[in-house]
Amino acid sequence: MRTSIATVSISGDLGEKLEAIAAAGFDGVEIFENDLLTFGESPAEVRARAADLGLAITLFQPFRDFEGMPEPLRSRAFDRARYKFELMNELGTDLMLVCSNVSPLALGGIDRAAADFHELGDIASSAGVRVGYEALAWGRHVNDHRDAWEIVRRADHAHVGLILDSFHTLARNIDSNTIRSIPGDKIFIVQLADAPLIDMDLLYWSRHFRNMPGEGDLPVVDFMRAVAATGYAGPLSLEIFNDQFRGGSPAAIAIDGKRSLVYLMDQVRRAEPDLAVVGIPMPPRIDVEGFAFVEFATDASERHQLDTLLRTLGFSQAGRHRSKDVTLYRQNEINIVVNTEKTGLARASYLTHGTSAYAIGLMTADVRATVDRAGALGAQMFEQPVAEGDFEIPAIRGVGGGLIYFLDGQSDLARVWDVEFELQLDRGARPAGLTHIDHVAQTMNYDEMLTWVLFYRSIFAVRKSPMVDVLDPGGIIRSQVIDNASGTLRLTLNGADSGRTFAGRFVSKTFGSGIQHLAFATSDIFATADAVAGAGLSPLRISANYYTDLQARLGLDQLAIDRLQVRNILYDRDQQGEFFQFYTPTIGEGFFIEVLERRGVYTGYGAVNAPFRIAAQKRAMRGQSSA
Repeated sequence: MRTSIATVSISGDLGEKLEAIAAAGFDGVEIFENDLLTFGESPAEVRARAADLGLAITLFQPFRDFEGMPEPLRSRAFDRARYKFELMNELGTDLMLVCSNVSPLALGGIDRAAADFHELGDIASSAGVRVGYEALAWGRHVNDHRDAWEIVRRADHAHVGLILDSFHTLARNIDSNTIRSIPGDKIFIVQLADAPLIDMDLLYWSRHFRNMPGEGDLPVVDFMRAVAATGYAGPLSLEIFNDQFRGGSPAAIAIDGKRSLVYLMDQVRRAEPDLAVVGIPMPPRIDVEGFAFVEFATDASERHQLDTLLRTLGFSQAGRHRSKDVTLYRQNEINIVVNTEKTGLARASYLTHGTSAYAIGLMTADVRATVDRAGALGAQMFEQPVAEGDFEIPAIRGVGGGLIYFLDGQSDLARVWDVEFELQLDRGARPAGLTHIDHVAQTMNYDEMLTWVLFYRSIFAVRKSPMVDVLDPGGIIRSQVIDNASGTLRLTLNGADSGRTFAGRFVSKTFGSGIQHLAFATSDIFATADAVAGAGLSPLRISANYYTDLQARLGLDQLAIDRLQVRNILYDRDQQGEFFQFYTPTIGEGFFIEVLERRGVYTGYGAVNAPFRIAAQKRAMRGQSSA
């Protein structure tokens, strides 16, 4: 599988784009004409630069408004093509993309278009180049790859072929299986893009909302399965028009692009085992059996607040690390590690972000397979020196540079607590009924969300929910859930556009993305609320207006409302079950803990309650700042 990406997909000038594309491991690059024309080097110099970086120039594009033009515009179009072919020779590419005509002056007719392309093929042959025809979803007469293929077929020229683009096919709901009858050698290049399902003008949707395969909602895998069935063996190239990408990091977007293609072909290979699909061998997506632990980085001068919070929530001090200043807190299946080391990543994380949950541990069925798949998909591995007798737990970098550790129950890693820690019985602990980690909430800048959706979906056997908007007095927070069917891995990704939102303030004050809150489950939230209150925890105070509205909205009786309000518990329900939640006060720059109970098969997260929670947190923070 040769991989390519269009320069229009990422930000920067052409030089920056080429360097980012090469660093991400692409084999080739499509040169978008505007990137070349606005660059300060000649086509020959760009050719040499790409060659030095190990990049083939797979395509030059776009050539517009060609077929079916009346005279004198028809002759002018051929003159333009001759000029572009000369430029291509200097640039060092042999393929030009001709997109279907959108001019209101264009004349219809498949035979007329085919005759134009046959003549263009003769000119291209003389110049030693090829042309590929692409059906734009909004083309005036040709907006379907089936019509484009018929034009190419009738043109019957070795230097004229078809270009397929997943967006143009899938945006119009054209059956991808119609591609299977096209000869693979007549497909000159395949361009790939995904997109969220949005009902809007096709051109505007295409120009602003495309994203990487696996980040959106289009059936790109089905499209690529059909392409693979033709025997196509050319490059797979990304062409992504996206406002976020144009303003993002060229290196990060290029890495996402390469990961998306590797993930896509892995899916195609598994769906079409009888086809000769080329890709990177790797284990299947990884099943996560649960959260093994969450690790905090803090300092001796600040850890008291965290220790106090954990104790009031019913955690016991279950052990001390044998060689490090690290404490283990435990309650049922929940393991919380508090790291106050003066060296290593935990220390660096504390110095950058303050007291923070900088690492999570995930239980998987097979650590080796997990690491192999993550590595094949370009995840950044993490290693640091370990003391004699300690385990080297495999880890990769995650959101905000934090860590994701991997453990399993089959290897020696299952014994990490017994081997590395001096376990102890905390006779003063008073458990509060917390059972396990329900979910972990990660807060980030909104423009990072697609990156992490792709990251999690490509490595782990998870699904993504539709994105929802959460109202904050300071703006909108966009939230998306990543989870698995069994509920053993639940992550909420919260994207902030504005520093005035509660989430945006967290990102700003902690200098980057990270875990903003942990949600612990209980089987009896009323008993847990009473237990933590008895231990001295004052929960986040919810406005009385919330309970008045709750009673009117859901028809709860006064006794039920009183039980909730006195404990500051929020409530939601759907046809499958009920949901209860309360929150601790914030510590640091906005970190907090949620306690929840699910009854029935409620699978949501109480999104309807989020604006009330955020408003209460902002009131509490204003009170703290004025104290």
